[in-house]
Amino acid sequence: MAPDPKSIVIIDDDPGICGLLSDYLEDQGFRVRGFPTCAEAREYLRSGEVDLLVLDLKLPDENGLVFLQKFRKTTETPVIMLTGVSEEADRIVGLELGADDYVTKPFSPRELLARVRAILRRSSPDAQPPGPDGGSNQEEYGFNGWTLKIIARKLISPDGTETGLSNNEFNLLHALCQNMNVPMSRQELIDFSRVSGDEIFDRSIDVLVYRLRQKIEPDPAVPVALKTVRNVGYVLCGEQVPGVAGRN
Repeated sequence: MAPDPKSIVIIDDDPGICGLLSDYLEDQGFRVRGFPTCAEAREYLRSGEVDLLVLDLKLPDENGLVFLQKFRKTTETPVIMLTGVSEEADRIVGLELGADDYVTKPFSPRELLARVRAILRRSSPDAQPPGPDGGSNQEEYGFNGWTLKIIARKLISPDGTETGLSNNEFNLLHALCQNMNVPMSRQELIDFSRVSGDEIFDRSIDVLVYRLRQKIEPDPAVPVALKTVRNVGYVLCGEQVPGVAGRN
């Protein structure tokens, strides 16, 4: 039995763009719904399932960044922003608020399709970071009271509660744990944490590090676990969980 097609919601008040993208993505096998306002999209999202959201930042009834901030509080569904050439500051804010990628107008539907497919592969529950040797036998890693459970794909806080991670955040943290206390460049983190064949950029690593610090650091502005190594990249400081076999 063929899997159900992935569902995409587009929020853009330009009927030309919305119609073009809807027709193109449907021809590629996706289920697509388009909405010209945040209010209409929000009403649909209350009951409709969605695998990915394409969000224009300039909308008539609500700023797209405001919508994104509210949306990200309740779901880790991937989001691709549509922005103008001059909206660099908005793109940065959007990435910090939880967007997974952006496409700058004007763009080709093929470019958007490539980004959609890459993000959906990375966000798949079956996606796993390859690691330097194709994987690791270690089941748990610990740092500063936190525990990353690899098989269960869960991050447990020092007080024993689960802290939610997106698939990309988990993959990056897993890569850092596999190389505990060893500084890694952005390119190494890309190589270690990506799903094979997916496109991920330096900016993606920086954004993921920013998000992880918001979750694991007492003061994200002064990190004690996930530190920046000047002119190199990042390092995760911690210890292996006692009694669990791992890589040397």
